[in-house]
Amino acid sequence: MSLPSTEDIVDDLSFFDDWEDKYKYIIDLGKSLPAFDEAWRTSERLVKGCQSNVWIQPGTEQDAQKGEVLTFAVDSDAIIVRGLLGVVLAAFDHKTPQDILDFNIDEYFAQLDLERHLSPTRGNGLRSIVGRIKNIAQAAA
Repeated sequence: MSLPSTEDIVDDLSFFDDWEDKYKYIIDLGKSLPAFDEAWRTSERLVKGCQSNVWIQPGTEQDAQKGEVLTFAVDSDAIIVRGLLGVVLAAFDHKTPQDILDFNIDEYFAQLDLERHLSPTRGNGLRSIVGRIKNIAQAAA
């Protein structure tokens, strides 16, 4: 299953009136992520700065239109964080390194009104995840 686009997520979340429903949507997004290989649960793949355990395994694929794109397998031991990883992957997965570096993640999060509804530690963790992915893109660019 492929993730919805960032535009679809913004549209879908704007449909809900209360944050309980938005959280359910985000959790369902996390449930749709592909299974994460147990062998990838290593300290090198662990994202520092997250309250929960978060692992990121980068990879590359050839895309007929874009050329080489970055892919990310992700997992967390917290269900809401898996959902947040889905929100982040909608922006970054199967994109070129330059696309990742150019994407305005702050504007995307503002459109979702996300950070206002996360605890400060979750917000910091989200920033750490984005930082790790941008570092991977920078190294690949």
